[in-house]
Amino acid sequence: MLSTGAFLIPVPALVAALPHPPSFITIPLGKRSSIERSTGVADVSAVRASIAGAVAKVQHNLAIYEENTGRSLTNSRRVRKRDQGSDPLFDYMDEYWYGNITIGTPPLTFSMDFDTGSSDLFIPGLDCATCGGFTMYNPNASSTSKELGKSVGLIYGDQSSVIGLTYTDTVSIGGYTAKNQTIVAAQQYSTGFSNSTRVSDGLMGMAFGSLGQSTSSPLVQTLIAQKAIPEPLFAFKLAQSGSELRIGGVNSALYKGAFTYTNVTRAAFWQIDVGSVSANGTQILSNVSAVVDSGTTVITGDTASVSKLYAAVGGVALGGGTYAYPCDATPDFAFQIGGKSITIAPEVLNGGYYSDSIDGEAMCLGQITGGDDLGLWILGDVFMKNTYTVFDLANQRVGFADLA
Repeated sequence: MLSTGAFLIPVPALVAALPHPPSFITIPLGKRSSIERSTGVADVSAVRASIAGAVAKVQHNLAIYEENTGRSLTNSRRVRKRDQGSDPLFDYMDEYWYGNITIGTPPLTFSMDFDTGSSDLFIPGLDCATCGGFTMYNPNASSTSKELGKSVGLIYGDQSSVIGLTYTDTVSIGGYTAKNQTIVAAQQYSTGFSNSTRVSDGLMGMAFGSLGQSTSSPLVQTLIAQKAIPEPLFAFKLAQSGSELRIGGVNSALYKGAFTYTNVTRAAFWQIDVGSVSANGTQILSNVSAVVDSGTTVITGDTASVSKLYAAVGGVALGGGTYAYPCDATPDFAFQIGGKSITIAPEVLNGGYYSDSIDGEAMCLGQITGGDDLGLWILGDVFMKNTYTVFDLANQRVGFADLA
């Protein structure tokens, strides 16, 4: 993620699977940033890479949804159909929120990225030549593993690739266990997954199944179907410290007041309607369709709309979807959702010092960015850090509450 003074938060191991699991499970979240601002100076190239990755990721999932369902999620141009036997997949320098799950019998622990913007569960397979240093899945060592006989080929934006085989196995997240969960054991990871700075072994998608490449139920949906969790929902707090994912409930200590809910408009991404976006109290945009995505760093919208937001606060375009604003101005950008106003905190918006480029005035890099060819806004971690967020699968809605 892009955040002020980003650093690594140690992640405690989760509790082992229990015969009588508790009424809820909390997963402490750590983060590993590929975009460091410890000096306070903005890294514009890293932000641009994050924008490109976010756009590529959404385009990839739009294509998956269209191929799975025969329908389009947006009114934008049709995404090119994937080549037979291969899928485009995002490969981007981004920050992920990670914690542990176990897979197999006996259970083996994997550190996973938790991503509400995708649906599949990937881990390194035993024969993955580019997965050195990661925990690897050996299906022969698990008595509950079953090969499905399907190969999933993935083509990345940089033309590197991931090829994996699908299996079913027992998967536990804390004390909750899913049986016969589909997983993808990678035989090759691209540089985006296999670089030496990456902490997590794999990725666990938490969106709806229609985005899945392995045509399987995502893990949380499997837990719900098997009646393994008390409530069909999960909730995130993303912060500089004390971040957590709670499965099967919410943590009342982390929020105050009531939740404001808004319905999912299309059950693929966690896609919602944003009533308006304002800058310094003045409404600039209205009726914005957006996805809430823990797997994306910044907030990304169409360039024309984002330009209007920055123009209202004296900001300037830097190219490549990035913008700077006067550091002393402290812009107030607010998203109105379901009647609730969620304001982007100054320390979250600020991506670091850029330059004294306007009449000697210090300029800071903004973490609301521009990217086209989507038809959707992406409300990434820069948005989620300002609110406690609950994802309600039973009612297909997202809820927001003020942080405690």
